[in-house]
Amino acid sequence: MAKNDASLPESVDVFLKRCEQSGDAAYGALRSVLERLEDPKTRSRARIFLSDLQKRFPTKEDCDHCFRTYHFQIEDIFFDQYEGYQGRKKLTMMVIPSIFVPEDWSFTFFEGLNRHPDSIFKDKTLAELGCGNGWISIAIAEKWLPSKVYGLDINPRAVKMSWINLYLNALDEKGQPIYDAEKKTLLDRVEFHESDLLSYCRENDIQLERIVGCIPQILNPNPDAMSKMITENASEEFLHSLSNYCALQGFLEDQFGLGLIARAVEEGIAVIKPMGIMIFNMGGRPGQAVCKRLFERRGFQVNKLWQTKILQAADTDISALVEIEKNSPHRFEFFMGLSGDQPICARTAWAYGNAGGRISHALSVYSCQLRQPNQVKTIFEFLKIGFHDISSSLDLSFEDDSVADEKISFLAYLSSVLKGSSFCKYEPPAGNKQFRNLIAGFLKTYHRVPLNTDNVVVFPSRAVAIENALHLFSPRLAIVDEHLTRHLPRKWLTSLAVECAGTDDPAEDGITVIEAPRQSDLMIELIRKLKPQVVVTGIADYESVTSSAFVHLLDITREIGSRLFLDISDHFELSSLPSSNGVLKYIGGTVLPSHAAIICGLVKNKVYSDLEVAFVISEEDNIFKALSKTVELLEGNTAPISQCYYGCLFHELLAFQLADRHPPPQRECTSVESAEMIGFASSANLVLNNAELAINEAENSSLIHMDVDQSFLCVPSAVNAAIFESFARQNISESEIDVTSSIKEFIKSNYGYPLDSNTEFIFADSSLALFNKLVLCCIQEGGTLCFPSGSNGNYVSAAKFLKANIVNIPTKIEEAFKLTDTGLSGVLETVHKPWVYISGPTVNPTGTLYSNKEIRSLLFTCANYGARVMIDTSFSGLEFDSEGWGGWNLVESLSKIYSSSKPSFCVSLLGGLSLKMLSGGLKFGFLVLTQSDVVETFYSFPGLSKPHNTVKYAVKKLLGLREQKSGDLWDAIAEQIRNLKCRSKRLKETLENNGWDVLESFGGVSMVAKPSSYINKTVKVQHENGTLHEVKLDDSNIREVVHKATGLCINSGSWTGIPGYCRFTIALEESEFERALDCIVQFKKAISN
Repeated sequence: MAKNDASLPESVDVFLKRCEQSGDAAYGALRSVLERLEDPKTRSRARIFLSDLQKRFPTKEDCDHCFRTYHFQIEDIFFDQYEGYQGRKKLTMMVIPSIFVPEDWSFTFFEGLNRHPDSIFKDKTLAELGCGNGWISIAIAEKWLPSKVYGLDINPRAVKMSWINLYLNALDEKGQPIYDAEKKTLLDRVEFHESDLLSYCRENDIQLERIVGCIPQILNPNPDAMSKMITENASEEFLHSLSNYCALQGFLEDQFGLGLIARAVEEGIAVIKPMGIMIFNMGGRPGQAVCKRLFERRGFQVNKLWQTKILQAADTDISALVEIEKNSPHRFEFFMGLSGDQPICARTAWAYGNAGGRISHALSVYSCQLRQPNQVKTIFEFLKIGFHDISSSLDLSFEDDSVADEKISFLAYLSSVLKGSSFCKYEPPAGNKQFRNLIAGFLKTYHRVPLNTDNVVVFPSRAVAIENALHLFSPRLAIVDEHLTRHLPRKWLTSLAVECAGTDDPAEDGITVIEAPRQSDLMIELIRKLKPQVVVTGIADYESVTSSAFVHLLDITREIGSRLFLDISDHFELSSLPSSNGVLKYIGGTVLPSHAAIICGLVKNKVYSDLEVAFVISEEDNIFKALSKTVELLEGNTAPISQCYYGCLFHELLAFQLADRHPPPQRECTSVESAEMIGFASSANLVLNNAELAINEAENSSLIHMDVDQSFLCVPSAVNAAIFESFARQNISESEIDVTSSIKEFIKSNYGYPLDSNTEFIFADSSLALFNKLVLCCIQEGGTLCFPSGSNGNYVSAAKFLKANIVNIPTKIEEAFKLTDTGLSGVLETVHKPWVYISGPTVNPTGTLYSNKEIRSLLFTCANYGARVMIDTSFSGLEFDSEGWGGWNLVESLSKIYSSSKPSFCVSLLGGLSLKMLSGGLKFGFLVLTQSDVVETFYSFPGLSKPHNTVKYAVKKLLGLREQKSGDLWDAIAEQIRNLKCRSKRLKETLENNGWDVLESFGGVSMVAKPSSYINKTVKVQHENGTLHEVKLDDSNIREVVHKATGLCINSGSWTGIPGYCRFTIALEESEFERALDCIVQFKKAISN
């Protein structure tokens, strides 16, 4: 018995004597009591000891004396003040100075919890944040019988006191367990843990159904408050301030004292179950709108459960709030006394309080539930992996539920895309395969049109699709719906060459477009009379529901031999309940005739106005392939981020559908004979058949593409952050998307290009699209486009496709295939109205560099002949071996040249940011023009796909980061430049070791090499039918043989313009680059064998 007695608490008097020494001594004494409570053998006696201790201080005055003298107190919280209350009448609670004492804040919070129905916590798993002495956690467990309550607090002493209070209420005064209606005790339902907000739940993978918190607001945050180590032996003052969370939390809401609650909410998103509810106490000082917005901008629907007023503590200094009001338009909300109903600002409240008045503020309890929990969780998981800085830009609050559904779903989808490497893989020019598959799936599911991926070509916009189609066929006469002519070249709309339209051969030198009304009977009459070779039209609203107007258009165009492109953009609905569409109804039952194609521009989204993507449907394989090639030639590819957005919308409409629920419809084939149709223009046919465009094999995704001008390098986190922020923001101002000033600074700092008030800046989705408009300017002026041998083959092919007059300027291996004054002069003196294309400072595809001296000399030569110069910087900015190069500064050179040059001389600067900013899914091109007549001519070709506001916002942000010349983006670009240098060296060594002569590269993403050891060797190549045949290797077949033998795609000398020299790009994903090197070695072995 003596042994057991030794483990029991000392007498009450001895205990109080220990506590009287100090707060730390009192805490030590209470901790020893907790140790006995935790031991089942001594638990009952320890609880009886606490009962005896409480009896020493029976009155409120005695309790207050105990707190002052012995540094603790035990008091009861009563719940039976109102008639009809069911449940325990009181809870017994102990507090010490280093933790919060229950007061108005927590009582109001519990009143708010009581506003919920009893089912809110029954059988649920919940956590209370900032539990203090644990009374609310215990009260919830006692009243509502939850499955488990986790009381969490950062203050270790608060956790210990909470456990004592749990035992105080789980056991009666005789130390016996108190059982509830389910035969459980509070010890079965409640746990307390030391935790910085929800860290305990995160670390232990605990998913919660309810999160509650009566969390302090910090009126004067102290950045250094959390710098000390948190231990239970810390000073009482420090632990009390710790309970107040005095540190800045790194959130937008810090400025209102709400940073801690903001952090709690975001941590809660990660651990709360999809239908979970968060309930928080909110002081109304920042204003009710600010408090509510804290939750709404994070995707919550908010319900205010309860609101009252409490007096502002007399010792609370609100001068920090006065300072905030002084420096911002925000006004805090206080009231004069408890009865005041008109809010006053912090400055007025401060003055009133200093004059002896009592001020109060609102205290509210908010209940919040995520409107799209899984998607919001995905968004915040993304923000946690290094993107916390952009969380202040996130705004998921919407008045329209349909807008909320669309935007939140997309941001979640974008988060998963940016977390992965979706922008680091090759996609064919026809469009992202997954996106095209989703379009086909939507048409199959909702309109019963059995299409596949290879019936759909994606374009940047409807206008681009129409213009590309007209370039492809080059009809002498086209009739175009008057609603669709706005973006066509002015020259086409003003030509009077209608009388030539009846001849058989398509025009090679001009297109005439006649505008026509959309009404089908009028359109058909014009078609019958004028006999156009191409018709582009929409369907009037009143004719769109049935297919009769479409059938009549099909019949008349087939009868006279016209190609028909029918636009359904205005009647195509991205909806789970789309309206009847006569055109889609028709092709659901009948195969689309070979002479017809469907155009659809996607612009009807609810969130991002003017964000456009278009697609063309054709069931004719030749049309599909040709249109795909026009995208590659004239646009490069359609912006991945735009396809990503609409892909998300299509996915949302298909994700809930059961696969293959409907059998494919039986479709009829039209067998009516038609007049002879216009074919592709001969110039277009020649280019499409001979241009070395990217190799695309439908079933082969293992090809390695060293034949495309794209970067598949890892996208820096700063770029992903800018992309996400551009879509997450709401109410973006004009100044935030005005990229002109940023581009000015960019070209000034990188190229020293002279600018003045007359300089015109034009932006587009890609620099290639801008280049092609310049080509059209050259053609309209009657000029000759001069390309150095060793230029980008796609640019040369695009100019040929547009029917430009082209001359090659010879270059030599001795000058690394760069332009020289001699070679340039020799061509310019024989050419009328020359337009000279120069890729620089980094030359694509060779990777060589023009020095400032070299470019100045070339510009002087061009000026002497009055040439117009296009400097293309699109492939520059990643110079990795530039020792002694020094960069460009064109200001001084051009100012001297312009003063003595011929009037026609001008220099246009073309550029893009996709490569130099490693910008992943972003596409952005810019053009700088200085001569008014070129500007006027350029604007006569309006069909540019312009960058959306989200792109401009991201680009502006990234340019600002780049100009800082420090930080994560700058470091990432520097790292990639080092990576490219290493790759260039490795590729050069691998090629040289395997029989290639390599021209050393100094920058950019490509290099050229000559297969000297392989020329004239005989190899066996497998045909598509499986048979082998022997070929002698030369410049005309080296690309095909390498591709067939290894799966490596490169460009040959016909693409580079340098006989015998092939192009290899190096901006591949890491594993793809390693595979490419293996293929080069493998090719040598294949030839040797």
